Amino acid sequence: MKRQSSLVSESVLIDKLAQRDQQAFQWLYDQYSPALYGVVLRIVRDDEQAADLLQDIFVKIWKNLDAYDASKGRLFTWMLNVARNTAIDSLRSRKTQPIAAIRTDEENVHIVDRQHNTEQPNPDHIGIQEVVNQLRPDRKQLIDLVYFGGYTHEEAAEELNLPLGTVKTRVRAALQELKQLFKS
Repeated sequence: MKRQSSLVSESVLIDKLAQRDQQAFQWLYDQYSPALYGVVLRIVRDDEQAADLLQDIFVKIWKNLDAYDASKGRLFTWMLNVARNTAIDSLRSRKTQPIAAIRTDEENVHIVDRQHNTEQPNPDHIGIQEVVNQLRPDRKQLIDLVYFGGYTHEEAAEELNLPLGTVKTRVRAALQELKQLFKS
């Protein structure tokens, strides 16, 4: 498999992954690890732990790919849920920050950190869209299409009438910028 150009659609990628194609999995990692890392980092707030969890997340994705159901949503959405749940599980089991209480209201679960007297962010409202809104408009538009809209790079290029190379370059630049924004 060549890089992205041979991946015609998400269904082709899923078929290749189901066949345990390691090149397809490498492509998946290359494309989605920055976004998943940003989500995990925002939840656990520790670079080293986020990097460790990212590896665990991709192992889970590889081992549990048969649990993905295309009728329930895009592959990225499923992967995002795996990442989010893994990060939350990590917070719950972490012994370095004792938990004083877990309380709930109608919509949210609040984990209160006794050591620092703070609440962990609600993973459903971790501010991803607010950070994406800080990007330049051309980059924001692509991130919205590719990561929130579920478009492939090819579909985004077609939708915006841009060359595929331009889309790939802008998405990569946007992901690098988002990584920096998540660190700050």
